[in-house]
Amino acid sequence: MEVTVIGAGLAGSEAALQLAKRNIKVNLYEMRPVKTTGAHVTEKFAEFVCSNSLGAADCTNASGLLKKEMQILGGELINIAFEHSVPAGGALAIDREAFSKAVTDKINENENITVFRDEITEIPDGVVIIASGPLTSEPLADKIKEFTKSEHLHFFDAIAPIVDVESINFDKAFYASRYDKGEASYINCPMNKEEYEKFYNILINAPKIELKSFEKGAKFFESCLPIEVLASRGVDTLRFGPMKPVGLIDKRTGEKNYAVVQLRQDNSAKTLYNLVGFQTNLKWGAQKELLQSIPGLENANIVRYGVMHRNTFINSPKILNPTLETRERKGLFFAGQLTGTEGYTESIASGLMAGINAARYINGEELLELPQETMLGALTHYITDPEHTNFQPINSNWGIVPPIELPKKERKNKKLKAELISKRSLEKMTETSLSL
Repeated sequence: MEVTVIGAGLAGSEAALQLAKRNIKVNLYEMRPVKTTGAHVTEKFAEFVCSNSLGAADCTNASGLLKKEMQILGGELINIAFEHSVPAGGALAIDREAFSKAVTDKINENENITVFRDEITEIPDGVVIIASGPLTSEPLADKIKEFTKSEHLHFFDAIAPIVDVESINFDKAFYASRYDKGEASYINCPMNKEEYEKFYNILINAPKIELKSFEKGAKFFESCLPIEVLASRGVDTLRFGPMKPVGLIDKRTGEKNYAVVQLRQDNSAKTLYNLVGFQTNLKWGAQKELLQSIPGLENANIVRYGVMHRNTFINSPKILNPTLETRERKGLFFAGQLTGTEGYTESIASGLMAGINAARYINGEELLELPQETMLGALTHYITDPEHTNFQPINSNWGIVPPIELPKKERKNKKLKAELISKRSLEKMTETSLSL
């Protein structure tokens, strides 16, 4: 029996590789380059569209714990990500082009995977994983809407600009990681009060790209807000968010800064850097004026401007089980951001889960439902909890995992709590993997 996987993004690529290594034939459909999305740049699989960071790598962070759980379960893309990582302090950031090429090559070379460069406009019969992503084409989206008997929910995703490192003025900019943790892998552009106020005034008065009619009424996702939306909440919002200066001091001057813009390495050649937290929907001319008002970026060569697009996700609490199989049709699974998981790491993890369970379905085995004490288990239970009345996309976070009771004197010790939750999660996930 074959499995049809729709979409060769992060989730679909992971799902296809999970099935293939279990000797199950996969028909993998990817509509690019026959039909583009407006956000993707290449036709390669598993393309990183927004940031090139998968978030924290350490297990005492929720995202880092999820990465480790994926490795325990035999994840494919997470290992490829580590192989193509670039310095980013405590985060796992990747050379996006090298990563996508490695995933594409691995899929194309796999004898159990047949790739079709074609748009799917109907939900196929048989065992199917729909991982068509937040930019699912309208014909397929309409069929999903028809199947789920419910409207899609929408939110906006914004992409940050990328600049050429050679155009950065290092008389003003400097390399450092916050509090000098790890390698000094970020480029920092410091601002004094006057420079920040000039920047802020340009930002709040800058013209924005007009939304298309079908995009109006959609919501922003809180962890990926455009910088202009953050700025609208108050003059100091950015200084306590993406432009916070704490722990970032230029050792050449020793001065404390009023605000700092950080840039993160975007490719292994260290020629491109993206602006951290600078997702935006400003018009391109306004973006150029804004970026070049930042000390150190006066002559910045912007190789990619920020853009914003609508993301689509299903009402998973009404549609999916924690196995990511639909309640109405056996053998039909959803994975990726379409399910309401937000973030690259989370998308890969849901593809891993869907791939494992599609294989178990074909083999007549009980579908895997992970313990809620694990981060992936907590995430899949959260997005499929039928008690949700106002479901919104979510990242991995400590709030969705059952708490651990600590002695009264230790209850405010967040580090200890994270360490104990992480230890419990990894033990549970290891037990689960041994039973597979």
